[in-house]
Amino acid sequence: MNLKEKINSDLKDAMKSGDKLRLSTIRSIRALILEFEKSGANRELTAEEEIGLISSAAKKRKDSIEQYKNAGRTDLSEIEEKELSILAEYLPKQLSDEEIELEIRNIAKEIGAVNKSDFPKLMPLAVKELKGKADGKKIKEYVEKILS
Repeated sequence: MNLKEKINSDLKDAMKSGDKLRLSTIRSIRALILEFEKSGANRELTAEEEIGLISSAAKKRKDSIEQYKNAGRTDLSEIEEKELSILAEYLPKQLSDEEIELEIRNIAKEIGAVNKSDFPKLMPLAVKELKGKADGKKIKEYVEKILS
């Protein structure tokens, strides 16, 4: 079952259960998919593009959570956190900090990256390898740690 079919199935389930937050979150994912289809690409979404769309939506939620907390709006940040947890269901399992560090160390070993001047070689490979499995900020943090 591809993402579009899963979203449509989950959308029906959310309607039946009456879970308004889940329904609106799934509708937002569906809107992203429809927007892509209407963009004139004339092709189906690839698995990588699906992950990219949902990752982008999740990143927006994380940024909103941070801004709401800074503004003292815990009520709104809690809603965003619930939406983020729903989005996480459609993303690949997120790697732990140890797994991220191990993956980046392996990539660094493969390409021979050992100091800060190797950052431009290592960072793009790490992002490509861990896309959807780890947050970009964490990836950058560990790349810098390994190269220092």
